[in-house]
Amino acid sequence: MKEKPAIDEQEMALFREAASGTRLIKQDTISPVRQAVKQKARLREMRATIGSSHFFSDEFVPLLSSDGPTRYVREDVSSFESKRLRRGDYVPDMMLDLHGVTQQEAKLELAALIEACRRHHIRCACVMHGHGKNILKQKIPLWLAQHPHVEAFHQAPKIWGGDAALLILIEQNSSQQIEPRR
Repeated sequence: MKEKPAIDEQEMALFREAASGTRLIKQDTISPVRQAVKQKARLREMRATIGSSHFFSDEFVPLLSSDGPTRYVREDVSSFESKRLRRGDYVPDMMLDLHGVTQQEAKLELAALIEACRRHHIRCACVMHGHGKNILKQKIPLWLAQHPHVEAFHQAPKIWGGDAALLILIEQNSSQQIEPRR
């Protein structure tokens, strides 16, 4: 490591002359006080406030097609639904933007979105995960494929976010099926 050259008296005098007439700045920045809250307790509290009953596992990896755009259709649902999502036949009535959230927050937000869609009888929703480091882009399809009320999802058409978003079909009560908008 290189040693820093010593400051001689001439340089010190030059500095003092340049800094004459200045005053000290009072430090008025307030540091945030963080309370030590255990992460699990905080997550439990968030889950209770959301009221969602299903949570996603990071260990379970469903078998999703790796060729082409991101897509999934539940076994008991027609594969034609994937095509309808791709073409944009379904218009999302609810949007969820996950830019800048952590994986834990994204899981909670996804569960809350699905519960809200079911509560308000919304059939199609859009989840924007963005590009970023592709962490959420890889994880969200794995999580959605685990949820029992997700019928299908497909990479969104350009108008709804393209490869930085997913359109999701959410299962409704059988008596309240809604047809796609055209």
